[in-house]
Amino acid sequence: MTIELTKEARAEAIASIERYFAENMEERIGNIAAGALLGFLLEEIGPSIYNKAVADVQDKLQMRIAEIDLEVHEDEFQYWSRQAKVGKPGKARR
Repeated sequence: MTIELTKEARAEAIASIERYFAENMEERIGNIAAGALLGFLLEEIGPSIYNKAVADVQDKLQMRIAEIDLEVHEDEFQYWSRQAKVGKPGKARR
């Protein structure tokens, strides 16, 4: 799966790469080289980042599902227990 960026995001990423090289490397990098580096990173490393993000979302959803179960869970077969607590008069059948 190829990770595609919007035109705006790609332009910002290229500008960020150029700035990084200007501030942290001995040599500057041009726009075309920065675009090529971005393409390489998206193709080579992007899937690892994407897969990690998907796994993180799955974990978060599983935690939320567990919370929902706790919030909406109802104990089953509680009629007779409630009746015993209320002390409702009537015949006791067994």
